[in-house]
Amino acid sequence: MYAVVETSGHQFKVEQGQTVRVDRMKADVDAEVVFDRVLLVGGDEVQIGAPALENAKVVGTVVQHGRGPKIVALNFKRRKGYHRRVGFRAQFTDVRIDRIEV
Repeated sequence: MYAVVETSGHQFKVEQGQTVRVDRMKADVDAEVVFDRVLLVGGDEVQIGAPALENAKVVGTVVQHGRGPKIVALNFKRRKGYHRRVGFRAQFTDVRIDRIEV
């Protein structure tokens, strides 16, 4: 059985036992999180929401928080002596999917 959930403006296809990396969530490590916005549940028969299913939810456990690799942006203007370097590291949360309830 699998499900498509939406969180933080992103959609993820998840299965039971899978670990998914989402944007940073305000939850402690080993805390239970619930994804209420389930767009689709598949398996033997597929249920599609319009836009979300009313009685479905996906329950997971927070595994860890972290920061992704640094992305470097460089602004440069030739012959002017101007350059500017900016770095960014996205924060993430790893969530292990425990069960899909319909």
